[in-house]
Amino acid sequence: MSKEVLTIFTATYNRAYCLDVNYQALKRQTNKNFKWLIIDDGSTDLTETLVKKWQEAETDFIIEYIYKENGGLHTGYNKAIEIIDTELCVCIDSDDFMPDNGVDLIINHWELHGNSNYAGIIGLDFLLNGNSIGGDLPPVKSLFLLELVTKYKYKGDTKVVYRTELLKKVAPQPTFNNEKNFNPIYLMYLVDRELPLLVLNENLCFVDYQANGMSNAIFSQFSNSPNSFSALRKLYMTMPNAPFVYVFKQNMHYVSSNIFAKNIKFIKESPMKFLTITAIPFGILLHFYILFKLKKNNLS
Repeated sequence: MSKEVLTIFTATYNRAYCLDVNYQALKRQTNKNFKWLIIDDGSTDLTETLVKKWQEAETDFIIEYIYKENGGLHTGYNKAIEIIDTELCVCIDSDDFMPDNGVDLIINHWELHGNSNYAGIIGLDFLLNGNSIGGDLPPVKSLFLLELVTKYKYKGDTKVVYRTELLKKVAPQPTFNNEKNFNPIYLMYLVDRELPLLVLNENLCFVDYQANGMSNAIFSQFSNSPNSFSALRKLYMTMPNAPFVYVFKQNMHYVSSNIFAKNIKFIKESPMKFLTITAIPFGILLHFYILFKLKKNNLS
């Protein structure tokens, strides 16, 4: 195990133009007890040259750089989890950055409250204007990700820090040919089956969030990575203590994903066959709604 407590990992693809913002924020950290692991997902720009210059000059913390064939964010997660040797880890995207006290907040909270009863820490994402995306988390010591969505109806973005050993137990995330949009939340929900996260109502990451761009992108992802979304929906269906309305919604999405995937065996492969059959009409409607949004976005 590394003497550092935390690995901050960044999966990046052709982001040399903005990666320096992330780096400068790490240089400003009030606690330098971390590593920065950069997973280069097949970049063709000057990312490698830039990072090697930083590696040669940096003396306050370790910078590790790994180049891999392009495969999408989830494959970057897989490679990072394979390599990380610190107790805790957190992903900071290439176009995001931590507040100056981010590492301090994580390490101090874990030292005060962390133990084997918790999967890690959940904190807040902030907009560049200094407002959190969704407001404060519920005023509880710990919670499950599923609870956050279903019980507390939280609609904001969060930043999750995990005990590395738990991610190593559930990784690697599956891959599907030519599908690069498999959300790494798949791994997080596998961990969520077992242990809750400590709540830290503090800013752990600044994000350059474009709401319209994100909503438009998700419809394209539904269509170009349907097998990935189908796998994610099957996991969501089978989460412990998931309420019925939530499970039925996942069945609707499961149906739509398999129409995109042209998978005629989806009922047989469903973990909830009867509910999937019941959801077919609604899944077909959802499928046409996604097609409508895709056509509208392409015309705009």
